[in-house]
Amino acid sequence: MTKADLVEKVYLKTGFSKKESSDIVEMVFDLMKNTLEKGEKIKLAGFGNFVVKQKATRRGRNPQTGEEIEISSRNILTFKPSQVLKAAINEQD
Repeated sequence: MTKADLVEKVYLKTGFSKKESSDIVEMVFDLMKNTLEKGEKIKLAGFGNFVVKQKATRRGRNPQTGEEIEISSRNILTFKPSQVLKAAINEQD
């Protein structure tokens, strides 16, 4: 599913114009992005949690040359689905 698909679904379900639907989807993504940039957690009940975690500096190896390199620390985004989402995905008919 793409952002355009999401806009289309919002448009069909809400009756808003496509422009308004696009603005709503963009606003939600901007709010999520800004929250995560601040290092805050996003908890969506029945869906899951988005968390920014810090990965420490570590040693690595260049696979082409075998040379040891240092991989710098960085932030990573993790998602942990809720039990409700896991159950819905794994539900068998």
